[in-house]
Amino acid sequence: MKLLSVNLGRPKPVPYTGQRDGLTGIDKRPADGPVRVSAPGAKGIGGSGLAGDAVCETRHHGGDDQAVYAVAREDLDEWERALGRTLPAGSFGENLTTEGVDVSGALIGERWAVGPEVVLEVTSGRIPCRTFQGHLGERGWVKRFTERAAPGAYLRVITPGEVRAGDTVRIMHRPDHDVTVALQFRAVTTERELLPRLLAAGDALHPEALKQAREHVEKSGATVEV
Repeated sequence: MKLLSVNLGRPKPVPYTGQRDGLTGIDKRPADGPVRVSAPGAKGIGGSGLAGDAVCETRHHGGDDQAVYAVAREDLDEWERALGRTLPAGSFGENLTTEGVDVSGALIGERWAVGPEVVLEVTSGRIPCRTFQGHLGERGWVKRFTERAAPGAYLRVITPGEVRAGDTVRIMHRPDHDVTVALQFRAVTTERELLPRLLAAGDALHPEALKQAREHVEKSGATVEV
């Protein structure tokens, strides 16, 4: 398991973002050398966890619990076949393009050792948005992406350091529950009846998803298995 590329984006004006200034950093390209990774700060204040990478819309993107976004090359390959087009590394706005890692099948709270220094922790799946659809230029993209439920993973930075293309990715911890990124994504998008199951992931879960799950249980009176 390894990193095929580490991808960075700079602010770019586009017609398809809801940002007031019309800028987005979703168009990410592979970096030539090592990139520093660290916790960027709270959501709404902090941006990307990668030095030199832009997050222009900090209301919904960036911050400590979405510091890094990873997508499996294998998922990009499947979308290439489905869409009939080439999708280079960074096409989904991901910071890390991996090989041999089941990114959407990762458990919430799973920890990855990336290269010799960095440790990352899986928090949630990526929710598609208008900017993502505009960037891909695919009609109905948000619906198609959601239906497939292989969203890639957001990660928080546990141990900072440098990463680069070719670094190994090693799963150093897998928590004792069954809440995967794919399950969490389905629960907060199309299958809200799954929300109570997210509570098994505890505080490792993205705080917004954890809040959704708790509110759903309180409102519905759903039974939570312990």
